[in-house]
Amino acid sequence: RKRLCVMLTNNIGHHLMVHQAMIPRNLKLFPCICGNRMLSGYKPKSSVKDSYKILELEEGCSLDDIRNSYRSLAKKYHPDSGSATADSEAFMKVEAAYRVVLSDVETKKKSNEKNEEEEDQFKSKAPQHRHYLSFEGVGFGTPSQREKQYMQFRVDRATEQVLEYRKQRLENQYAVTDLMKAKDVRQSKKVKITQAVERLVEDLIQESMAKGDFDNLSGKGKPLQKFSDCPHIDPMTHNLNRILIDNGYQPEWILMQKEIRETIERLRRGIVASRSKLGGPMTPYRQKEWNHICEQFIEDIRKLNKRIDNFNLVVPILSRQMVHFSADKEIVRAQKTYEALMENREASNSDTKENEEENVKRFGWKSSLVKWLNL
Repeated sequence: RKRLCVMLTNNIGHHLMVHQAMIPRNLKLFPCICGNRMLSGYKPKSSVKDSYKILELEEGCSLDDIRNSYRSLAKKYHPDSGSATADSEAFMKVEAAYRVVLSDVETKKKSNEKNEEEEDQFKSKAPQHRHYLSFEGVGFGTPSQREKQYMQFRVDRATEQVLEYRKQRLENQYAVTDLMKAKDVRQSKKVKITQAVERLVEDLIQESMAKGDFDNLSGKGKPLQKFSDCPHIDPMTHNLNRILIDNGYQPEWILMQKEIRETIERLRRGIVASRSKLGGPMTPYRQKEWNHICEQFIEDIRKLNKRIDNFNLVVPILSRQMVHFSADKEIVRAQKTYEALMENREASNSDTKENEEENVKRFGWKSSLVKWLNL
């Protein structure tokens, strides 16, 4: 092959005249380039099959399958991919096979297009009135006889279609009525079951009342109290909610709100009572005790504010959220409350002294007489 290639290259003018029969059929000439022209590009049919095998495809596959297979094999064997299976020779085989398969697909596509064009040419040359004389293959005889037979065939077919349509319509109507009947049966069963459950519950309640299981209730024989007179609230719903609340079925945020309010009231009463115990003018010892009480009060307020933060996280209504309490303001408020109590006490004491003096003036001789009689 090499010698032949060299001869063809050196003596191109002479050896291009070689007869085609002198070259064996199974001989594949190497592509020799002379003036940017390929001297031979002959590829036997077996190379196409081998190319499909290299690409792991079968003949007749689509272009997308060919491209996807080539990409996957290129990623696998490309020397620059960095994979463990990288192989330059294998990649060259894959690329050559890819080109061969593409050319084969294009050749088949062109041949198919050519055949289709030829068929279209023949079809266009056919008489255009033939399809009017076919009568869908119905009848026999002359065209006029076949036309009469075809018209009768169309009438029969239309009649059959009408009968089939009416049949389907009646079947659908019966199916709908059957569904309605089944639905009515299910609904009646459901109503019967509901009524049976209600009767069972009523029988159990009557049986318990007869045994005296409800005699220990505090509201036995008394009507339910109307908790709300608002016309916009359903009384039954309001009563049920009230009963649930009274029995401890309250939301968490309502209980937390109630607890916070009770705690702040208790703390306020406690600090006012502590200040009242100290009383009188503030001596150093009393001031020290008062400072200790205020420190404990500040710590309690800080814990209460943490509780308020937890409450604000769970409360469902934004308008129901609470603000923190200020310990300094509460201490000033307790001091003012204590001063108001002291003023009220002084006013009451002065009133009692005045009343005593008036009583002494009014009943002085009687009291002295009583004292002398006692002596």
